Amino acid sequence: MAMLTPTAARFLACHGYAQACLEPLAGDASSRRYVRLPEAGLLLMEDRDDPVGFAAYLRLSDHLRSLGFSAPVVHVAESADGLALVEDFGDQTYTASLAAGTDEDTLYSLAIDTLLQLHHHPSATLVAQPVYDMTMLLDELDIFSEWYAPAVAVDIDRLAFAQEFRMLWASALAPAEGRVDTLVLRDFHVDNLMLLSQRKGVARCGLLDFQDAALGPCEYDVVSLLQDARRDLAPGLENRMLERYISGAPEWLGDAEEIRQRYALLGAQRHARIAGIFLRLNQQEGKSRYLTYLPRVLGQLEASLAKAGLTDITDFLNQTLPSWQAIGAALGDGYHDTQGAPHV
Repeated sequence: MAMLTPTAARFLACHGYAQACLEPLAGDASSRRYVRLPEAGLLLMEDRDDPVGFAAYLRLSDHLRSLGFSAPVVHVAESADGLALVEDFGDQTYTASLAAGTDEDTLYSLAIDTLLQLHHHPSATLVAQPVYDMTMLLDELDIFSEWYAPAVAVDIDRLAFAQEFRMLWASALAPAEGRVDTLVLRDFHVDNLMLLSQRKGVARCGLLDFQDAALGPCEYDVVSLLQDARRDLAPGLENRMLERYISGAPEWLGDAEEIRQRYALLGAQRHARIAGIFLRLNQQEGKSRYLTYLPRVLGQLEASLAKAGLTDITDFLNQTLPSWQAIGAALGDGYHDTQGAPHV
């Protein structure tokens, strides 16, 4: 029981698991902690630092399952203490499946088909979650201004940089403004997807860590999946999967060119945010392992800016943060991921 807080121990005892065998699970970048009860097929989830996210997890678990998707069942919860017993999907994450040799195309096709079914579902947005509006998109970019910019240009005027950066992005993000297309899970990537082989259809794709979901543009989760901070995809896979998505996308998203434009645009916004998060985790919490992923993320950011035609933002970065990509990538030299990939 040493791995449990006194409150968690009382919670388990109250629900008949005082003597349960316990196995701690590795943590991530969040405040959440998980402990497995292997004999019961349950996970104890504890998150006392984020009551809003905890409540959203409970709400979204019910909502996603009502739509036909595989989110863990919440068997019992005490919101005041941030404690819940939830269904344990096991260890077969997409990451583990890929490492074991499962066909990459098969896994990613299942994930794309899951997104397509979610994006076509008429009730996907009928849940009380924040809207991924312009304010949220720009606030996320402030993370880059606050943490990444000063890390590569020590003497920069942070306030002036942030104001100009935000203004440029406000113009650039116009094609995504006001789009409340679907439920955007936001952390739709290989570490948060499970292969549930015993289920059928898109229910074989188990969904984890969806408590930060928002109502917004469909293309965001496609980017999360296909431009992952954690791993490189096999050559050609990203384009094949993007084509798979476009061929089945809702008609109201527009033509292929419009979808690709938003895909590149939201990709650039996401990569800039993540670069800032990695620097924050390193500087604020001493989690240097996240720097391992910086070279990939910065390369993705540069490529997405180019594909989206955001030359004004690229020029601004080059002028105010000379060698911003090379300096940032160098921060990751010498670090190796030995403690698991980040959840961002």
